[in-house]
Amino acid sequence: MISDTNLPVKGIDTHAHIFRTDLPMAAERRYAPDYNAVPEDFLTHLTGHNISHGVLVQPSFLGTDNRFMVQALRQYPQQLKGIAVVEPTIGDLELDELDTAGVVGIRLNLIKKTLEDYTSPLWQTFLSKLAKRKWVVEIQREIDDLTRFLPAILESGVEVIVDHFGRTLDGIQVSNPAHQDFLDLLSSGAPIWTKVSAAYRCNANLEQAKEMLAILRSAYGHSDYFLWGSDWPNTQFEAQTNYKEQYDFMEALLPSMDERNKVLVINPSKLFKF
Repeated sequence: MISDTNLPVKGIDTHAHIFRTDLPMAAERRYAPDYNAVPEDFLTHLTGHNISHGVLVQPSFLGTDNRFMVQALRQYPQQLKGIAVVEPTIGDLELDELDTAGVVGIRLNLIKKTLEDYTSPLWQTFLSKLAKRKWVVEIQREIDDLTRFLPAILESGVEVIVDHFGRTLDGIQVSNPAHQDFLDLLSSGAPIWTKVSAAYRCNANLEQAKEMLAILRSAYGHSDYFLWGSDWPNTQFEAQTNYKEQYDFMEALLPSMDERNKVLVINPSKLFKF
């Protein structure tokens, strides 16, 4: 187990979830686990793979009840930071409490969801509060319509993370106008980070993931906005993969030690201020 002291950053896993089956579950969840994933298990995985720090992402099935994650952030403040799920009506006091606990952003899990009007006063006011705190907005959504709403979110001044290669099931296709629009947005220099993680959620093998990585790298012109996460405990895919397999996949995806150091250390240290 890693001791909770000021650790030098050896690597940052930017995407993992913790939960227990006895926690209150969101009413409109698509899935609920039948096992526990606790912070100590996650930290054990980090230790076993020479990774020093992690970012916890609030799972959608726990809704806006971030208490279990916040408890872990307070227990391991030097090692863990968090991405919360909140309502846009949240007040400044609660945002400040989350900020103090180690929350560094919010997640919008938009898979199979109707899009909100992110240009509305409600959302722009909320997003400006996040920008003021230098929080990020992490988005899980299929690549096909990201450019319909990303500009409105970026307008507020926040930086954006796109989860899991843009959750495409057919690869990133430069011949697809919607995909090219997204690549053009990356080329524009907009502050959009991409998690080159959980390729299994895109039905992609290693070679397909390498192709997607190359297309994204070409659009950015560099590797300065790539992040990696194990997606532990790989919810809904537990029987297909595990932490070690995802770590090994990352090593094969990023054979260049310079690029791997960027993705595991330099980029997330900058974004999440470890």
